[in-house]
Amino acid sequence: MSKVPDGFHRVRGHIRRNPTPRSAKRMSGWMIAGLLAGAWLWGQVFGFGESTVPTPAADPKPAASAQSAH
Repeated sequence: MSKVPDGFHRVRGHIRRNPTPRSAKRMSGWMIAGLLAGAWLWGQVFGFGESTVPTPAADPKPAASAQSAH
C-alpha cells in the first residue's frame, strides 16, 4: 500500500481528506427558506405594524354635486 499524505485517510481503497471542524456552521438553503416562510406567515397572521397606522376619521361632508338654492 502507498503512504497516505498528511491530512488524508484511506477509505475502501480511496484517499479522502480528513474532516475539519467548522467554526461557524453555515445555514443550508432549506433553513433559509424555512425562516423566510416563517416570516411571511407571521406577517399574514399578525401583520407587520399595520395596527399603528391611524385610520382617517370619516367626517360627514356634503357631496360636491349637491344643488345649491339661489
